[in-house]
Parts: sequence; structure tokens; C-alpha cells
Amino acid sequence: MTCENHTRITEFVLLGFTNNPDMQVSLFVLFLAIYSVTLLGNFLIIAVTSVDHALQTPMYFFLRNLSLLEVCFTLVMVPKMLVNLVSTRKVISFVGCGTQMYFFFFFGSSECFLLSMMAYDRFVAICNPLRYSVIMNRSLCLCMAIGSWMSGVPVSMLQTAWMMALPFCGPNSVDHFFCDGPPVLKLVSEDTTTYEMQALASTLLFIMFPFSLILVSYTRIIGTILKMPSATGRQKAFSTCSSHLIVVSLFYGTASLTYLRPKSNQSPESKKLVSLSYTVITPMLNPIIYSLRNNKVKGAVKRTINRKVMKKLDAL
Repeated sequence: MTCENHTRITEFVLLGFTNNPDMQVSLFVLFLAIYSVTLLGNFLIIAVTSVDHALQTPMYFFLRNLSLLEVCFTLVMVPKMLVNLVSTRKVISFVGCGTQMYFFFFFGSSECFLLSMMAYDRFVAICNPLRYSVIMNRSLCLCMAIGSWMSGVPVSMLQTAWMMALPFCGPNSVDHFFCDGPPVLKLVSEDTTTYEMQALASTLLFIMFPFSLILVSYTRIIGTILKMPSATGRQKAFSTCSSHLIVVSLFYGTASLTYLRPKSNQSPESKKLVSLSYTVITPMLNPIIYSLRNNKVKGAVKRTINRKVMKKLDAL
């Protein structure tokens, strides 16, 4: 179907959270604070894992990539959301919407695979500790990281190309705070069953496949930990996985609520809140989780801050 009797949409209106001006200002301040903490925390993780010699291991190499992914992921949506909260014209061009959707799918899919690579790293560290440095060598870690980043290309290209090729001839108001697939799909001027089936298939492949790898890795890890004779050894082994498990639970739990629930069970308001949790809240919590639950990261942060302070004192 083409827009024969109607003009094709050239821009979308992002309805966001509310039309109340006072509430919009309050939300702007809140989300700006959250975004600032997100950038500060993730850049701090990137900095300390890059310069501290004690953190030059595969685990922190992947953590550095995760923090960089989180920065890029939030950059796709949060700045535009903040602008819309203080703007009277909450629009995004058709091309801009497609671009935002592409990078949302790209970074989201890449994070799924990166989390699975981090799970494999923990599997090797706990189940094959004597061969860890041999198996997780520098070249393999680099290939795993590049593969994780590039894994987002197929799903983002396919999903965005399919979506933006559909006819948009009627309403242009997106009941969301960014161009996500399901709310934009509601504006299509024809039956979308075929696209929805394709989208579900790609979602299951690019989200559930890496999740399955995570489940397999942690099944083996838990089995190995339970066989350890020492309670101290079990506690130490589990502590190296706990931060990653929390991050995986937050990311996959909220994403599944959005993309794997039946349409009839989802109201626009609940969908916005769930989307907010994995697009804004989780990227802020990840560096906090890794820094608070990891003594090496906390120590590295303290050493980095102390070096900066000492340099300033020496300069004086």
C-alpha cells in the first residue's frame, strides 16, 4: 500500500510523558540529574579500567566496553527527550526517527551479546581457572568485543528498513518519549501482521539467543561453585559474578516486559515506565552496581582520585 490519497508523513510528534508545564520542568531536572550521573559513572569506569594496572584483565576490558555502550545507548534517546521536555514543538523528522530507531536497535542488540560474552568470561574464570589466561587471551577478547558491537548491525538494519518502508499516511503522534518500534508501528496505514512476525523472530534471535548463552554459562558456573569444598571459595567465586547477574537481570527483565508481552496487557503509560527503566535508569545503575560490589573497582577509583588530588597539590 502507498499513500495515494494522503500525504506521506515527514515528521513525528513525540507525546512524551505529560503536557503539564510544571511537571515537565520537574521531569527535566530529574532526568538531567540521572543523565549526568550516568555519564559521570560510566566515564569513570572507562577511565579507571583504562589507566589502573590492577584492572588490565578480560573482565574489566568487557566492563569498559559495557560502559561505553551505555554512554552511546543513552546518547541516542536522552538528549532528545530532555529537549522535548522544555520545548513546545516536540517533533522529530521522519529521517531522524529512523536514525534514532536504528541506533537504539544497534546498541541494544550489541549490549545483549556483550553481556553474553561477559558471562562466558566468568564461566572460564570459575570453571577453568588454570587455563583462564590462555583461553581469554588478548586477541580472543578483542574479537569477542568487536563481534558483540557488530552483532547489532543486522538486526538494526533489518528492523529499521522494514519499519520505515511501511506507509505512514495518517496520524503522526507517537505516544512515547522516543521512536521505539511498537508505538511507531501503530501509525502504519496498513495491516502490520507480517512485520510483527518478522520483528518477533528477530527479537527472539538477537535477544533470546545471547540470553540462552548466559543461562548455559551460569548453569555451569553454579554447578562448579556448589562443588567447591570451601565456603570461602564459594563466596569469592559468587562475588565475581553477582554484579554481572544483577545487570543482566535488570536489562533482560525490563526489555522482556516491553517486547515479549502481549499487546493487550500493555498500556502506553506502563510501556513508557518500563522503557524508561532500561533506557535511562539501568545505564545509571550499572556503574554503581559494579563499583559498590567490586573492591578492585573501588580501590582503583580511590587511587585515581588520590593521584589527581596529589597532582593538584604538587602544582600548588
